[in-house]
Amino acid sequence: MSKTLLVDLQTRDYKETLELQHRLVELRTQARQPDVFLLVEHPHVITMGKSARTENILSRTLPVYEIERGGDVTYHGHGQLVGYPILNLSSRGSDIGTYLRNLEKTLIQTLTHFGITAQRIQGRAGVWVGEKKIASIGVAVRSSITFHGFALNVSTDLSYFAKVNPCGYHSSIMTSMKEQLGREISIADVKGPLIHTFGQVFDTELEVTSEEALKDLQRANC
Repeated sequence: MSKTLLVDLQTRDYKETLELQHRLVELRTQARQPDVFLLVEHPHVITMGKSARTENILSRTLPVYEIERGGDVTYHGHGQLVGYPILNLSSRGSDIGTYLRNLEKTLIQTLTHFGITAQRIQGRAGVWVGEKKIASIGVAVRSSITFHGFALNVSTDLSYFAKVNPCGYHSSIMTSMKEQLGREISIADVKGPLIHTFGQVFDTELEVTSEEALKDLQRANC
């Protein structure tokens, strides 16, 4: 079983987290650290993937970032649990298709833990509850190292999606765990089950560490 370092960034600015991902990808490419799984909650922001169409941004009242992940436009904000796995696919004998299916599986099984029946839909990225989208997936791979990842709507204020056409759809297509359950639910409630499921699906032992400890490891491996 492989080892993956788990770093919970709590709430973190999108730009700062993006820069951290880039550093981690470079270090993983150089084999200066193990795989890393980042968890984070972002302040309000809009991101544009490689297939993004500018007309899908309906309001420019939030910061906008053009990034390397696949897909179109989406929104990130409070109440949304975002995961960025920095994994070496080659060392795992995996490919991008298997990786994407495993991300979907992780999210589906996590939602099942809370009594929410979710599914993948052929030809549509992300994870769905009926015809509603509860989680978005958009990844990038550089030198066999993954980055970017998924965004699970836990208690997200869904009205913010009206600022975009998320992944080209009308904003009304989005849902959240709170909406599906009809009760309050927090990011903290979801982290444990998601981390456990991620470890099972990806057959990896997750070792909780801090960002500072991660930097110490990087310095030691210079």
